[in-house]
Amino acid sequence: MNIINQRLMIKKILFSTLIFLTGAGNSTIAQQRIVIDATSPGRTFEGIGALSAGASTRLLIDYPEPYRSQVLDFLFKPKFGASLQHLKVEIGSDANSTCGTEPCHARTRDELNQPKPEYYDRGYEWWLMEEAKKRNPEIMLDCLEWGAPGWIGDGKYYSTDNIEYIIAFIKGAKTYHNLRIDYTGIWNERMYNIEFIKNLRKALDINGLKDVKVIAADLCCHQQWQIAGDMKKDEALRKAVDVIGDHYTERDNGYNSSEVAKSFGIPVWNNEGGPWKGDWTGFEYLAKMYNRDYIEGRITKNITWSLITSYFNNLSLPNSGLMTANSPWSGFYDVEPAIWSVAHTTQFAEPGWKYIDSACGYLDQKGSYVTLVSPAKRDEFSIVAETMDSDKPQTITFKIDKCLKNSKIHVWQTVVKGKIFEQLKSIPVRNSEFTMTLDPKALYTFSTTTGQHRGDIAPPENRPFPFPYIAGFEDEKLNSTPKYFMDQGGAFEVVNRGDGKGKCLRQLITRRTIEWEDSPVFNQTVTGDTLWRDYSVKSDVFFSEPYSYASVLSRASEMHRSHAQAEAYQLKLQSSGKWELMAGSIILSSGLITLPEKSWHTIEINAKGDKIVATINGQIVAEVRNSKYTRGMLGLGSSFNRVEFDNVEAR
Repeated sequence: MNIINQRLMIKKILFSTLIFLTGAGNSTIAQQRIVIDATSPGRTFEGIGALSAGASTRLLIDYPEPYRSQVLDFLFKPKFGASLQHLKVEIGSDANSTCGTEPCHARTRDELNQPKPEYYDRGYEWWLMEEAKKRNPEIMLDCLEWGAPGWIGDGKYYSTDNIEYIIAFIKGAKTYHNLRIDYTGIWNERMYNIEFIKNLRKALDINGLKDVKVIAADLCCHQQWQIAGDMKKDEALRKAVDVIGDHYTERDNGYNSSEVAKSFGIPVWNNEGGPWKGDWTGFEYLAKMYNRDYIEGRITKNITWSLITSYFNNLSLPNSGLMTANSPWSGFYDVEPAIWSVAHTTQFAEPGWKYIDSACGYLDQKGSYVTLVSPAKRDEFSIVAETMDSDKPQTITFKIDKCLKNSKIHVWQTVVKGKIFEQLKSIPVRNSEFTMTLDPKALYTFSTTTGQHRGDIAPPENRPFPFPYIAGFEDEKLNSTPKYFMDQGGAFEVVNRGDGKGKCLRQLITRRTIEWEDSPVFNQTVTGDTLWRDYSVKSDVFFSEPYSYASVLSRASEMHRSHAQAEAYQLKLQSSGKWELMAGSIILSSGLITLPEKSWHTIEINAKGDKIVATINGQIVAEVRNSKYTRGMLGLGSSFNRVEFDNVEAR
């Protein structure tokens, strides 16, 4: 054998040995070595948060204690559950913004110019921000509009009126709730207006709100990072924007931001992202997103929609939250796996920590890792590693910088459909190294920090919505949305009856709002159970204005902002006496009935099997056979008029 052949043979033997040792081509566990250099530059970690918008949190405020506080603890209490570090909320507009409408703080120009405390107590976002702050005083707050009241700019969103409206929200938060809003955006997922952004920044400064930072532009759908290009060309715009934040970059851009966005040296955020699932699928999605957004895009904060699934499951995008709490009548809630995907970062690193870029990357056998170091305690660090795409174990050795002295590393692990946020045996550090074999489809945190905890409280049994159901509104707070009702358009609030006979429910919106999506708009509110089948629904109604209509809905199977009509049986009565019985947008029967003036009227739908009977003031006006809808909730509807409802029943 000549010398060349001998060398080739030796190379083959060495190569085969290397393959054996690294596990390539056999079951031996692969190995990788990662060096943690604390001097390596990296951006500042700014936290993980969630978004309460689109009416997705509506039912949480209706929960009785102690269950409501337990849910809030799982979301916001440090080192207990998700331990969220940022809360973003919708500036309500009475427009449907996904699962329903959120009440606004100024329904007219007069309400804006002459504010009252009760205007800033509508809805639940104020309450939610207060509860988050109680649990974590350091949590950061952000606000953003989806729609706007119709009076704004006489229907023009980008107007001086709307700048004043945003500023009123921020000032009202401080004045009436002692809440400091840290950030504000422009318009959710709608193309920005450059002059509006500049003028908003100027107006914030003039109004003593220089500390409120402007985020732009909350765009999605392959329009992300477009504003960075405009900022490069417009220095005034560049100075007006404090954070470049867009949505769902992980879906459209492979976890990346643009090079221009990264170039300014200001924060780049995934300002709304996530899987719209709290289950194990959602867990895997988030585990990858939180790491890879930074590795690819240098994104330093993630906001997930939705904070919590606290809305009926026949509304848009059901089950979107980090956890579920949509059964306030029973107190039941479900702490889903997504909560612990968040916890693997938030319970081990605080906003202000630094990423170590040289120790952020991808694992050889699929997966990713990021390393964060405390600027206050240089020997305090955490590593978050995920193996969601891996199908075999892999061994990782971490070489620690000398300045990160520590004798042992604490380890927490979650395995998909297995262990949930469990603390494993600590790993000793020897010769500035520690080694761990990572399971496939698992999420790990290696940390020098302590005090982490997996909140573990058993909720009560889940029970169906109460039936029969009666709502007379006498026990409800004035100017509030009644318990268990979710407005899908307009604003239905409890008021005193004009005849002095107690309280009733009044629809208050008389002008179409500036919509987030250009779709049909109907003032409707729903409640009940999607499983209800054969029942009668009725309500007393009162027309305080001419050319009005009121309706009751039965078997509402799906409510969506883009539908031409509610997917339900609907009996619609006009103030003139004209009526229609409808199945969705199809008119099944219609007619005219004489109505006593200035009186309350009773409208009713009785659905049993495919027999649908409509009754007005005790008189049967229609009997039809129709099987389009077999089950669903009850609802109320109105025109853009002040219409009143009372004595709502489902039997």
